[in-house]
Amino acid sequence: MTAPRLETQGLSLGYDGAVFATGIDLVVQPAEIVAILGPSGSGKSTLLGAIAGVVPAMGGRIIVDGIDVTEMPIHRRGIGLIFQDALLFPHLSVADNVAYGLRRHGMAKEAARERAAELLDWVGLGGYGGRRVDELSGGQAQRVALARALAPRPSVLLLDEPFSALDQDLRQRLAGEVATMLRHEGLAAVHVTHDAAEAATIADRVLSMTDIATGFDHPSAI
Repeated sequence: MTAPRLETQGLSLGYDGAVFATGIDLVVQPAEIVAILGPSGSGKSTLLGAIAGVVPAMGGRIIVDGIDVTEMPIHRRGIGLIFQDALLFPHLSVADNVAYGLRRHGMAKEAARERAAELLDWVGLGGYGGRRVDELSGGQAQRVALARALAPRPSVLLLDEPFSALDQDLRQRLAGEVATMLRHEGLAAVHVTHDAAEAATIADRVLSMTDIATGFDHPSAI
């Protein structure tokens, strides 16, 4: 039987040392897209942050490809993360934004540029490599953010409401396109959102925080 791509076991989340969610058990299989649906303040973004290593888990374990990464630094977890804001580097070209992480990890400049060009083609932005990021629309910027997150070939991609700043029509269209691209590449992903239609568009399974956690210390997660 194939091992899960991502698994959390009894994970606890909190702020400033105070735990607000406990017993979080989430399993994501290879090539599966899971959406976690819930209102603002329910802990969805904190869950992704803990999985990625951006915020500390208050307890439990995080396992990627069978390896416990709970105490590993961010760059060793094999996880890509896309935020609500694209957070592109304004002083770099589109191609250099995509190649940034690869260069930081020691990839040769030419190889990094080739990988960036390949990914920009993949997200429908072939020929945009030399552009400034302030010339991009919101949807284009999120495509570049997707390409950048995928550049190091992560085991798992985490999407933290990446379409919420876009209008409804564009949000739905981009969610569908991203789902198609992820499935084509066989990537495992966790997508959090407050939009039920978006969750249904992008995911193989839709869960709520109450589906995966056993306890909450505040009502907004319910």
